[in-house]
Amino acid sequence: MPEIINLGSLELRFLQSKDDTAGSIDVFEMTVQPNARMPIPHYHDRWDETVYGLTGTMTFRVDGNDIDLAPGETVFIKRGIVHGFTNRGSAPATCLCILSPGVLGPQYFKDVAGLLAAGTPDPARMKETMLRYGLIPAPSS
Repeated sequence: MPEIINLGSLELRFLQSKDDTAGSIDVFEMTVQPNARMPIPHYHDRWDETVYGLTGTMTFRVDGNDIDLAPGETVFIKRGIVHGFTNRGSAPATCLCILSPGVLGPQYFKDVAGLLAAGTPDPARMKETMLRYGLIPAPSS
């Protein structure tokens, strides 16, 4: 049975993790509520990410370019490239995220959920959590 992790305006349903695939791949479905966004643009240097649109439309900002992801479309995010996303629509949007190799797993998202459950997360603790799992916050411009 898939593991569901609720992050408020984001919900993840882990389908395969690094633990299930001996580090080959992480696969999860992500549902993003209207007007939600990834709060911290970031990059990762240990895995590539492919995102496949399932429902609704999300806008990914990849290397400074906005890419609208609709059902049946994909976005490839090479390791080292700064990215983030938002759902500017009026309905939830869902995508399938594939991380290769699988080095992240669900624990990162569980730790972030714990920070969010405590109220407004401390930015320093959020950054420390991201770095511990290999997500590097992008420098502010």
